[in-house]
Amino acid sequence: MAKRKLTEAEMPAADYAFYGLVWAGTVLTERVDRALTKAHDLPVSWFEVMLWLASSPDPVPASVLGNSTMLSRSQVSRVVDALQNRGLVTRTPSARDARSVEAALTPQGRRLFEEADATRRACLAPVFTDLLDEADLTALSTVWQKLKAHKEAM
Repeated sequence: MAKRKLTEAEMPAADYAFYGLVWAGTVLTERVDRALTKAHDLPVSWFEVMLWLASSPDPVPASVLGNSTMLSRSQVSRVVDALQNRGLVTRTPSARDARSVEAALTPQGRRLFEEADATRRACLAPVFTDLLDEADLTALSTVWQKLKAHKEAM
């Protein structure tokens, strides 16, 4: 018996949409991870933490990184350790909470982030941003914001 893939018409719309999100996320993340690792020896999980640090003018509490990224708190801790070992991040005790630490990019970390971000954008352009118009990007943003708003209920 020949095996074939189900078509969109044979699958409920919600299932097909979910499959599309999973497929796109997996394919794009793997593509970015390969490009960042090859060009900068920087796994995508490290880049994600650096993205949040680069977006903040002040040091970021580790707990905020854990809540903001798609990584667990223990993963964030390991990533921050690795980034600190490479001289890309500093870790300091929090002035607001003695039990907490805050992380910030070093000047070297900021430079590497800017280079890696350019690599990420160039990697995604031919398979994502160049293919989608402003309405597509807005629609995708609306979808993930709705889904993320209910993250706590999951």
